[in-house]
Amino acid sequence: MSKLLNYICIFIITCCLLFACHSPESLKVKRPPLKVSFISGFLGYTPLIIAQEKGFFKAQGIDVELIYVNVKSSQLQDADFSAGKYDGIGLTLGDLVILSATNPDMQAVMVLDESTGADVVVAQSEIKTIPNLKGKKLGAHLGSFSEVFVTEMLKTSKLTRDDVSLVKVEHLEVPERLQNNAIQAGHTWEPYLSEALKLGAHILFTSKQTPGLILDLVAFRGEVIRERPEDIRAFVRGWLQALSYLEAHIPEGKEIVSKTFKIPIKTISFEGIDFTELTKNQKLFQPDSPNYISKTAKKYADFFIRTGNVTRLPNLETLFNSSFLTPPPSLKP
Repeated sequence: MSKLLNYICIFIITCCLLFACHSPESLKVKRPPLKVSFISGFLGYTPLIIAQEKGFFKAQGIDVELIYVNVKSSQLQDADFSAGKYDGIGLTLGDLVILSATNPDMQAVMVLDESTGADVVVAQSEIKTIPNLKGKKLGAHLGSFSEVFVTEMLKTSKLTRDDVSLVKVEHLEVPERLQNNAIQAGHTWEPYLSEALKLGAHILFTSKQTPGLILDLVAFRGEVIRERPEDIRAFVRGWLQALSYLEAHIPEGKEIVSKTFKIPIKTISFEGIDFTELTKNQKLFQPDSPNYISKTAKKYADFFIRTGNVTRLPNLETLFNSSFLTPPPSLKP
């Protein structure tokens, strides 16, 4: 009888262990990190870096791998994103329009910031006004939002692209190109703006004069949106938490981004970068809003069609997904 009781006890214990091993908790499959790439060096991505460094993504239940890409590898970044090597990508609205023309199965889920002065055209000292650019060489990253920006600048003085010689120049090359007279003006931003000013250039035009034109966003591949919607919601919540933290800890935020991007902290300024909090994000995604993001996207699309940068118009109505912009329970860091 005692042996029978022993066998029964062993059987019960074994069943309990087997059940525990196959409990719902143990059956959970660890999801891979959400891989998000963006161009290194732009300060608008600071909240993403803070969310990673301070553990806000993890606090929201998601592992995130941020991948910093050199600006000269931006075309490779787009190709890698389209090939599925990244889940998400940080990019400007103009660049989103171009990428979506060849990769329509993607959607922007939030706006990170609006450039309200961070993007500038700097010029040599003898170029006093925009009309002085007539017949001169103007540097910009052609085939991107940069080309649209400088074109809008020319319009303010009733000039066209034909009145200048557009030269393909990356923003980090502008100070050197100005100094050796390869260009007489060019589009750039910090920390290269400070470098150009030290070399004697001056600010000719800023994105403060083109409200709503330059927006930075995060977009995800359609497959990721369909299969991992809760992870994307957690990503957005982590970013919002980091933005709240940054607003209360600006000096620490500068230290974090200085260390990550390996740029001098004295050149870091968030002036001219309007980080887009939740309410403003929601308004930008509303069709009845005067600042509806799709309207601005149409402006870029029309420009890129005219200039031959894209051969077909992407479906702008399906390019933006506002479903992830729901208020989190708390934004308190």
